[in-house]
This record gives sequence, C-alpha cells and structure tokens, in this order.
Amino acid sequence: MRTTSAFWKETWGLALQALRANKLRAMLTMLGVIIGSGCIVLVVTVALAGKHYIISVIEGVGSNLVLAEAVNPGESQPLMIADQIDPGDLQAIKEGIPQIVQAAGTDDIRTTLSVSGVVHPVSLVGVTQGFEQIRRLVVLRGRYFDQDDMMTRSKVCLLTEHLASTLFPYDDPVGKEIRVVDIPFTIIGVFRERVTTFGETEITSDSVLVPFSLMQDFTGTQYFKSFYAQADSPEDVPGVTQAVKEILQSRHRLGAQYKVTNLNSILDAAHKISVALTAVLLIIALIALTISGIGIMNIMLVTVTERTREIGIRKAIGAPRDAILYQFLTEAFLISATGSVAGIAIAVAIPAFLNFLISLFPEAAGVTVPLSWISVVLAFVVSCSTGLIFGYLPANRAARLLPTESLRYE
Repeated sequence: MRTTSAFWKETWGLALQALRANKLRAMLTMLGVIIGSGCIVLVVTVALAGKHYIISVIEGVGSNLVLAEAVNPGESQPLMIADQIDPGDLQAIKEGIPQIVQAAGTDDIRTTLSVSGVVHPVSLVGVTQGFEQIRRLVVLRGRYFDQDDMMTRSKVCLLTEHLASTLFPYDDPVGKEIRVVDIPFTIIGVFRERVTTFGETEITSDSVLVPFSLMQDFTGTQYFKSFYAQADSPEDVPGVTQAVKEILQSRHRLGAQYKVTNLNSILDAAHKISVALTAVLLIIALIALTISGIGIMNIMLVTVTERTREIGIRKAIGAPRDAILYQFLTEAFLISATGSVAGIAIAVAIPAFLNFLISLFPEAAGVTVPLSWISVVLAFVVSCSTGLIFGYLPANRAARLLPTESLRYE
C-alpha cells in the first residue's frame, strides 16, 4: 500500500511532466495570472503611495494644525481693516485655549531684493516667533529668529536653500547683506521645509523670512494673512478649530467672517480617494484574474480531452478517482502559483526600481514608493485560489471518466 508521501510525490511528478510536455501552452495560460497578481500588488502600492504623499505634504505643513484667515463676505460688504486677524487675536487665542501648544501668524508680499546690484524677485514672508516650530522648518545653516529679533525689529532674515544657492553659489550666505526694497538685511540663516510642499503654502523656493514686526515697513499694516494654531494632539484639533473661530468672532464686529479649517478634512478626503481608487483598481485586477481563471479552465478542459486515453489507462491499472482529481488540480495550482510568483516579482521590482531612481535625486530625500507585503501574500493566495477554483471543474471531469469509455477514445 502506498504512503501519503509517495502518493503526493507521484502526483506532483505527473503534473510537472504534463506541464513540461506543453511548455508554450502553460506559459500562455500563466500570462493572465501574471497580469492579475501583479495588478493586485501594484494597486495597493499606488494607493499607499498616494496616501503617503498626502500625509507627507500635511506633515510638511505641520501636525495638528488649525488654519484661520479673514474672508471677504461679498461685494456688498467688503472686507474691513477691523476684520483682519492681528497680534492681539494671536495672544487671546494662545491664552484662551489651553489645548494650543503654539500659535503663529504670517503675512507675505511679492517684492525684489538686490545683491551686488543684481535684482531678484522674491516672496517676503513676515513670521512670528512660533512659526519655525509649527511649520517644522529645518535650519541648515545659521539660526532662526530669537525673541530679541522680534522685539527690536532687527533687520535680519533667513533665505530658502534654493534662494541662498542662487544668490551665493560659492559663498556661505550667513552674515552677508542683501537689500530688500533698499532696506539692508543681514542673513542669519538658511532653511528648508522638512517635506517639500511645492509652493502650496506661503513658503516658496524664493522665500525670504523676516520678523513679522518689520512687515509694517512694507505693507503699512500689522495684520496676518495666515494664522496657525497647533493643537496638543490630533484629538484636540476639532475642539481647537471651533474655539479659534469663536474667539475671532467675539473679538471682531458682528458681520466679520473667518475661515477656520484644519488638515483633517484633507486627510479624510485623501483616505476616501485612496479607498475608492483601490476598490476600482482591485476590481480590474480581479477581473483580470477571473479571465485568467477561465483561461486555466478552458486549457485544462482541452488537456483532459487530449489525455482521455491516458486517464483510462491509469484507471485501468488501479489509479483511484482522487489520484486523477489531484493530478489535474495540482497542474492548475502549478500554473496559477508560478504565474503568481512571476507577477509578484515584476510588481515588487517596479517600486524597488523607482526607489532607486528617487535615491539619485537629493531633493527627493525621504520620498519612497511604499510596498505592502500583505498585498504580496494576498496576491499569491488569491491567484492560487483562482487556479484551484477554476481548475476543479476539468479535474472533476477527468476523475469521473469511466475506464472503458476512456480506453475506446481516439
């Protein structure tokens, strides 16, 4: 009597022998599985990459942030000077909301600066003390503004890394002097955003940071264009958002309107888009796998017809029904499993190659294409299951053939 190990050894051997005898047919049958399994991995990769990108942009702006700005109520009721957010509002919000760990305001204008007589267009951004912490800026050289700079209206500034390399390609800019609209400023630092926001905030590639107390010299007013409040934790963000709006409304006239938002809505929207995109692409991948499964079933049915006499001989010499069933199921499994491994290998190689290319660009430091190993396991399991499910019908048909009918088949 044969042992279980001998039975499976023979089953696998016969299945491999049958596939080797029809290599081209087996490879063409695998093609659909390769596409389907690869799609599953890439679908999850695309969804994760999109979600990670949105999160990285939000982290680049800052974490747990509430943003506020005065809005124009309409042509019939234009925005008034008294409606603008000012340093008094900043202080009231910091003192009135205990869940706030930091707050900052900014104002920005387009202007020009000159170095050695050469004029360059720049974005001049006036910032308060907490802006560096809230926006998570990285000071590459020099330092950020201290309290004395803010209080004494010191004519000092920080340049973005891009602007510094443009103005002083061969020198250290720290300590050098520039003129902004004929006002001399001493450069005290060079900075960059922790995660590039591609100009979607007040920071652009050609920004010059100056103490907010100096902005009145350029704008004639002391109002914030943008206001940031940083909550202590993500759970506090909704409450802080509402509290900031209430304080602003209470400190200004009845008709004043303020847009107070947080980044949670953007994150929720990104999550919904990611889920919808993943669902659509997964459906496409499952359709591809279903088509490949139908292809496996059709090929196996043809194989059963071609090998009817072989099946009859095996049954005549004592092969049980299960041996025939498992042999053809094993062939279907080998086709789907091999195609799945090939598809997964291709899908894994694509993000790896993209990450290698990204690593060649220093400005893309920290950006990666994520890969979910759960999607790899899922793709393998789904692909193999597809092969077994669609391979069962032809395998069962082969197992139910009668020896006498099979031997008479030509």
